[in-house]
Amino acid sequence: YLFVLSLNLLKNNFMDIEEQERYICSQLKKERERNGFSQLELSYESGVSQNMITYIETGKRTPTLNTILKLCNAMNISPAVLFPQRIDKNSAKSTIINLIEQFM
Repeated sequence: YLFVLSLNLLKNNFMDIEEQERYICSQLKKERERNGFSQLELSYESGVSQNMITYIETGKRTPTLNTILKLCNAMNISPAVLFPQRIDKNSAKSTIINLIEQFM
């Protein structure tokens, strides 16, 4: 049981490509809203069409790296904030050890 729990914990920290794309698109919308931009304002500032921003935020289109960089530059944010943070090996190891200790 503990082994399965540990594997699920690790597996849940890694997304497949489609999940990563959905995550990035949703993060773009969250960052746009957090920074107080409407889609029209972001379009003007970035040079990316408002329709494309809508398509990206709704998951109908996947942004290219160039588009991501334009949007991030316009919002003055690092592209790194859009990408899922993976658990590092030391953190995973610590979590697994803590789980084992709880059941011993």
